[in-house]
Amino acid sequence: MTPVPPKPAPAGATDANSELIPDELALDIRRYAHDLSNALEIIVQTSYLLSTAELKEPAAAWLGMLDGGVEKALEINLALRNYIKAHTAK
Repeated sequence: MTPVPPKPAPAGATDANSELIPDELALDIRRYAHDLSNALEIIVQTSYLLSTAELKEPAAAWLGMLDGGVEKALEINLALRNYIKAHTAK
């Protein structure tokens, strides 16, 4: 799967240095985001391995659904990580 480029900031988004996440909370959020990334990596790799198998219907259609969900989850995870990075002290 190819990396998903970050989405542009929504209209009216605040400056990256405003509304910072408190350090203690940011640490917890970063830990959860890291754990989510690890779990998604397992799903991404499993989806890839399944795509190398010659699946019959309806399993092939289910794999397509899985791939769509994987892509969406990766986009959300990237957006979360970008938000955390933009709203925490450097």
